Amino acid sequence: CLDTFFFIFIYTRVWIPDPEEVWKPAEIIKDYKEGDPILHLRLEDESTLEYPVGPKDNPLPFLRNPDILVGENDLTALSYLHEPAVLHNLKVRFLESNHIYTYCGIVLVAINPYEQLQIYGEEVINAYNGQNMGDMDPHIFAVAEEAYKQMARDEKNQSIIVSGESGAGKTVSAKYAMRYFATVGGSANDTNVEEKVLASSPIMEAIGNAKTTRNDNSSRFGKYIQIGFDKRYHIIGANMRTYLLEKSRVVFQAEDERNYHIFYQLCASGSLTEFKDLALGDAEGFTYTSMGENIFIDGVNDAEDLVKMREALSLLGIKESHQMSIFKIIASILHLGNVNIVAERDGESCHISKDDLHLHHFCQLLGVELEQMEHWLCHRKLVTTAETYVKNMSRAQATNARDALAKHIYAFLFDWIVEQINKALYTSTKQHSFIGVLDIYGFETFEINSFEQFCINYANEKLQQQFNSHVFKLEQEEYMKEQIPWTLIDFYDNQPCIDLIEAKLGILDLLDEECKVPKGTDQNWAQKLYSKHLSREHFEKPRMSNISFIVVHFADKVEYQCEGFLEKNRDTVYDEQINILKASKFQLVADLFQDGKDVSAPAVLSGKTSRINVRPAKPMPKSHNREHRKTVGHQFRNSLHLLMETLNATTPHYVRCIKPNDEKQAFVFDSKRAVQQLRACGVLETIRISAAGYPSRWTYMDFFSRYRVLMKRKDLSIGDKKQICKNLLESLVKDPDKFQFGKTKIFFRAGQVAYLEKLRADKFRFACIKIQKTVRGWLQRTCYRKIRKSAITLQRYGRGYLARRYAEYLRFTKAALVCQKQCRMVRVRRAYLTIRQAVITIQAYTRGMYTRRLYQEFLLHHKATIIQRTVRGWLERKKLCRARDAAIVIQCAYRRVLAKRQLKQLKIEARSAEHFKKLNVGMENKIVQLQRKMDEQSKDYKTQNEQLVVANTSLGTEVGKLQKELDVLRSHQGNNNQLTSLQEEIERLRVELDEAHTQRVEELERENSLLKEEKEEMNQRILQFSKSSEGDVPQKELRLQTELNEERLRYQNLLKEFSRLEQRYDNLQEEVSFVKFHPGHRRVPSNQSSLGSDSNYPSISLSEVGDTEDTIQQVENAAMDLSVFMKLQKRVRELEQERKKLQTNLEKMEELSSHKRSTSEEDTNADLAYNSLKRQELESENKKLKNDLNELRKALAEQASDSTSSNEMHDSYNLLLSQLKAANEELDIRKEEVLMLKSQIVSSTKPTENFNLIVKLGLAYRGLKQVARLLEAQLQSQSRKYQDELEALHTQIEVLKEDLEKKQEMLNHFSSLPPDALVEFSVQQEITRLTNENLDLKEIVEKLEKNEKKLKKQLKIYYKKVQELEGLKMSRPELTRQVTVQRKEKDFEGMLEYYKEDESLLVMTLITDMKPQAVSATVPCLPAYILFMCIRHSDYINDDQKVHSLLTSTINAIKKVLKKHNSDFEMTSFWLANTSRLLHCLKQYSGDEAFMTQNTPKQNEHCLKNFDLAEYRQVLSDLSIQIYQQLIKIAEGILQPMIVSAMLESGSLAGVKPMGYRNRSSSMDCESGGPGGYTLEALIRQLGDFFGIMRDHGLDPEIGQQVIRQLFYSINAVTLNNLLLRKDVCSWSTGMQLRYNVSQMEEWLRGRNLQQSGAVATIEPLIQAAQLLQVKKKTSQDVEAICSMCTSLTTQQIVKILNLYTPLNEFEERVTVSFIRDIQNHLQDRVENNQLLVDTKHTYPVLFPYTPSALSLESLHIPASLNLHFLTRV
Repeated sequence: CLDTFFFIFIYTRVWIPDPEEVWKPAEIIKDYKEGDPILHLRLEDESTLEYPVGPKDNPLPFLRNPDILVGENDLTALSYLHEPAVLHNLKVRFLESNHIYTYCGIVLVAINPYEQLQIYGEEVINAYNGQNMGDMDPHIFAVAEEAYKQMARDEKNQSIIVSGESGAGKTVSAKYAMRYFATVGGSANDTNVEEKVLASSPIMEAIGNAKTTRNDNSSRFGKYIQIGFDKRYHIIGANMRTYLLEKSRVVFQAEDERNYHIFYQLCASGSLTEFKDLALGDAEGFTYTSMGENIFIDGVNDAEDLVKMREALSLLGIKESHQMSIFKIIASILHLGNVNIVAERDGESCHISKDDLHLHHFCQLLGVELEQMEHWLCHRKLVTTAETYVKNMSRAQATNARDALAKHIYAFLFDWIVEQINKALYTSTKQHSFIGVLDIYGFETFEINSFEQFCINYANEKLQQQFNSHVFKLEQEEYMKEQIPWTLIDFYDNQPCIDLIEAKLGILDLLDEECKVPKGTDQNWAQKLYSKHLSREHFEKPRMSNISFIVVHFADKVEYQCEGFLEKNRDTVYDEQINILKASKFQLVADLFQDGKDVSAPAVLSGKTSRINVRPAKPMPKSHNREHRKTVGHQFRNSLHLLMETLNATTPHYVRCIKPNDEKQAFVFDSKRAVQQLRACGVLETIRISAAGYPSRWTYMDFFSRYRVLMKRKDLSIGDKKQICKNLLESLVKDPDKFQFGKTKIFFRAGQVAYLEKLRADKFRFACIKIQKTVRGWLQRTCYRKIRKSAITLQRYGRGYLARRYAEYLRFTKAALVCQKQCRMVRVRRAYLTIRQAVITIQAYTRGMYTRRLYQEFLLHHKATIIQRTVRGWLERKKLCRARDAAIVIQCAYRRVLAKRQLKQLKIEARSAEHFKKLNVGMENKIVQLQRKMDEQSKDYKTQNEQLVVANTSLGTEVGKLQKELDVLRSHQGNNNQLTSLQEEIERLRVELDEAHTQRVEELERENSLLKEEKEEMNQRILQFSKSSEGDVPQKELRLQTELNEERLRYQNLLKEFSRLEQRYDNLQEEVSFVKFHPGHRRVPSNQSSLGSDSNYPSISLSEVGDTEDTIQQVENAAMDLSVFMKLQKRVRELEQERKKLQTNLEKMEELSSHKRSTSEEDTNADLAYNSLKRQELESENKKLKNDLNELRKALAEQASDSTSSNEMHDSYNLLLSQLKAANEELDIRKEEVLMLKSQIVSSTKPTENFNLIVKLGLAYRGLKQVARLLEAQLQSQSRKYQDELEALHTQIEVLKEDLEKKQEMLNHFSSLPPDALVEFSVQQEITRLTNENLDLKEIVEKLEKNEKKLKKQLKIYYKKVQELEGLKMSRPELTRQVTVQRKEKDFEGMLEYYKEDESLLVMTLITDMKPQAVSATVPCLPAYILFMCIRHSDYINDDQKVHSLLTSTINAIKKVLKKHNSDFEMTSFWLANTSRLLHCLKQYSGDEAFMTQNTPKQNEHCLKNFDLAEYRQVLSDLSIQIYQQLIKIAEGILQPMIVSAMLESGSLAGVKPMGYRNRSSSMDCESGGPGGYTLEALIRQLGDFFGIMRDHGLDPEIGQQVIRQLFYSINAVTLNNLLLRKDVCSWSTGMQLRYNVSQMEEWLRGRNLQQSGAVATIEPLIQAAQLLQVKKKTSQDVEAICSMCTSLTTQQIVKILNLYTPLNEFEERVTVSFIRDIQNHLQDRVENNQLLVDTKHTYPVLFPYTPSALSLESLHIPASLNLHFLTRV
């Protein structure tokens, strides 16, 4: 106040008392001197007031704080700390800024807005999570975060004490605190404990809350919830303690009040089926729910609340049966209240009608005897030492007993429900720490105050004492921590008042003593109080009453009415009624009142409920049981002491709830009511304790930043900022008692900050004047500099012109000298070259002459030597020839003799018949064996034909049954139009199938005719076999080759048509797959392994096929019949080919038989081996045919068992069977033909007279065949060689011609060039030539490398073949390949082969153990390419299981790796790139034309042939989305702690420094320096790292852009949310800094070509918020400008920023309330979501665009470092 001032200047602002508004602002209009009796003031309405002042009566008024301090988040930060300043600050924040939370030291003041505010969503919880208490605006979440953080840091239990009047919002605040703990400290496992903790709230509100005159949802009990945490600070359980349930509300409610909510909820839901047995009606029909006359609450739906309560009970594990038992007990209480007790005439007794319906319902719902309950409701039992007798009760006594029973039942049910909740929240895990939330009733005073208000105010006295001692303790600890001298501060101690209530012979003690007296009354108790305590300071007696007393509490005086105290303290209920309830047939009702319960226990549930034994009546009265005599007051006092012990063992956090008005109007502030509550809840006491010491506290850095303008340059030269602050204060404030220097803070007395602010404002005012002077001087200097600059420019241009002229003259002179020099040099050089050429010519001719002479001499000597050598050689050869001729003559004569002898012996053997028979034995045996095998095959075919006939019969029967079922289904089909369209489609398909069948039959007939003609030709050839000449053999081979080619062509045409029909079948299957989806990949039929579909027919759409199961089955059966038909045709073709093979084999056998007669024994063995090999081949073909036939039978059997087709489909099936029979007949005919051929061959070998001719023909044929082959091979090789040489010569000629033309052009060009240009051109040509040579050499090297790779690959293949031939025992089975025919070796086809057992090793190497650094220097996404190449090979060999296993293992392994590295951005980015690349590869090589538009021809050749992996593509797409979401989560987690510091707190913009007031002291140690100093550069660097990692891993640019957009959205959301929740950053300088930071981020986007990513649009709200902080905010034009500018901000966000806007000094005005109202009116028509904060969890949907790879798979190089040696290139 002003008592310390001797002189007060004009315009000083003060506070004066006011009866209406409590405090009123005023301004001094005349200087005041000490001793003046009058203070001249001017009020806000411009009226004047003479305010009398005096040293005793009227002290000087309180001073007002500067405007810059108005609206502070913390009341203790105000320069002047007193009641009007606190009240005004709360009022301004509540009404103008709509801020309901304000700090007052360690207390959070919460004002009930009576309106739903959007400040409790999950995004707000995320914004406060991890933040220091002073960094954000005041909030209940900030207090909860502070408690959670201190529990984790100090490992000490915490408590949050929420108190206030009824209707102030205690329950809601406690609920939000628990919601915060449940969200932040969610359970580590799947127990969902946090959900159970929150689920307890609707249950407790239903059974413990009620409507009062002050609050629609008033808690009529106190509760303390302990939330337990484990060592990792996850919620593991909870426990609840309740205090003093208001049982009297069950039987009585005041006007305009309600009973507990659960009664009205049950009545509102009484019409439900499950509640019919409760016999409930409207609440107005029950006595216990209609006393308040108003049974409804505006905006509350009781029926919906009951549904929520039942869901909560189910979540907590309470069974449906127990829930119904609870509702029955509650309904029975309502019926009990409606039991009509009729008084007898004598007035001393009463009775209940036997037809009382409500009593019947009561007994039925509780399961008790009607007669007994009817009797004991009107009678009572008296037990004395001598006897026991029954006494009648009057109507009033019976009514009281009935009400007592109702209260007792409800209290025990309440305790049982709380016990069940605690059981559900109990955990066996060891509790490491806990946070308690105390929702306790506040100080209450009504017109009539009874026992409940006395207990409530007693509890508040205890809590206020604990609060005062804790605040004082913290204040003193702060001084000791900072090591500053302090004196003991006086604070209000309410211990005398507490002693009055709970001490020996106190109020409670006397009350218990009076309850023990048999005839004790409330009047006697009141007289005892007067006699004992009237002399006490805190006890008074009312003047006009003898049955009431007054207690002077810390908040106010309260008068209590003694009537009813004894009855409520005793809480009496009769044992007879309780015994009836114990005998209930319902288990729950009986359990409530068993011996473990106290029949007279109060509705107080402490941590350890007292248990007593209830025994049957005996002569000894029960009153001697001490436990039974415990009263409600005694129980409450014990439980309160236990609560205080718990609170004292924890670190408390205080939330004081204020009720702004009694009318429950939204944002209406009643100053009288607010001051009353501020005094009652201890907020003003906190202010008084703070003001008694040093209320204003600044850290050295904050003080230095704020008041550095008051320092001098020499002061700043000192490096120690702490010393600079000390020097400044000592020079500005002369009184050393006004401040103190601590270790980390500076402490100020009240008013000193205002004084420093005045000095700072004066400094700024002086600086403004100096700036104006400087600017004006700068303008004049600028004008002078412009004139001077113009003159200098003119001079510069003039001098430049002269200098250029002189330079041109020098250049011409220099050029002339150069020309002269060059001409002279050319002339002299030409003469020198002429002389030099002549000398060289002379020397050459001379040297040539001497050389030729020497050569002639050497030539003569050489010729003589040759003549000598030739003569000597001729003589020796002649001698040798004579000797050799003589030896040959002798040898010939001897050999002739031996040959004659051998010829004679052979003629004798040839005439022997036994020799001829031996030669023919082997051939006859072979023919007999072949005949036997053909007979066996014929029997098998007949057996199979019979089986097909049986299958046809069963199929016909089944089709008939199914046709009947189909007719029944069609009769019940609702959608006739759809069925008609489906039938038309099936009919169309049937017609097409018939046409196809007809065409196939015609083709078969033509083929049969051709085969018959061929048979006749073969017979003729066999008959003429012995007469055939040697020249017929090549013609025969040529003709057979032509026929074979024609047959192949017809077969390929059939396959082409089959492919078209089968593609149609696949299309139908795809349509069906939309309805029936089976995970995995679809298998293409095996015939498609080498041929693609050429079909141009459209597939049947899903709309044409329909969704009914019948239609789908018909389409499948039609396709199945078609495939069966095509398989039959294929079998006929194979049998025909087999016939031809047999014919060829027979011909070869003829040749072999003839050859055997003239060859040696070695040739005979070779032919036998060859025949044995051919026989084995025939046997294998026979087995293959049998297997195919068995498969065909199986398919037909399955079709017969599963068929649901119509009659048309049955006809087509019969047609197929007929064709099968025809094929079998054709097979029999072919067998007969083969037998005929065999018989003719056998018969042709019998005559012995033709044997010599056959032998000669065979030998001649064999020799001619060998010669023809040899000549043909030589001719072809010479022809190819000649053509190659010719083409090479032509190519060489063309190249030489082009080279000659180029050289001619160069020669012409040379002749026209000057000497200098000629030299330069020649050098350039030489460089070009060398470059071309290097390129040619490089190509040669590449070819050699390819050749080397090819040779290595061939070497591997040959090595494998050698191993197979040698029969090596392999450790693993051989790999199967699709192509078994030997073919020419090709280049690498881009496939990788691996063994099935190596799959796990492959997955482990490429996925599980893969590190991104291992493939950083290779092709991006190398693992994806390798995996796809392995998939290609599995598809190539048509291995369904291998494809399925590899893809499944790959997907599972990727999921495991991502789960293991769930916080590694690099690993997640790596696998996102590889997964998406694998997905693109599956699309690119799928064979789908939509994905092949950008492929090269080679890539189209590499498409998958056998499998359709569309389902796996979908699985990989889903996996890619999951990886993308994990990547975003990791990146956001890394950026989260950097965003606020970098975007809002870093001062990277030169000249703009944060100049806001200090942050409130938080849980962080001041010496730690607060949060980590992240700068904008660090944030941008981190974004660059993210982008670089994604780019290096080969992630698609489109996906990278989406990642950046999502991260920019996160930056925008976090920054904007913090801006909306922090008053200290809403200033002009922050807007300037924020705009600069955003521009830097936009520059980063442009530098990486990310402008099109959409990231700039996501930060548009941040840009507009920065602009909003910078624009003017005064006129209506500013309103329109703001509304048109801030299109991306919601109305709430705009208003919030304007409310938070804080001027940095007095030169800037605060935004007025009228301006904000204009903004709201202007934007009221805008359609937008009603949301304040941005959803930080929002994620944009990701789109994976198709990006084919240009990489050729065959050129992919696998580094040896990957250890993939078990993979083989194919």
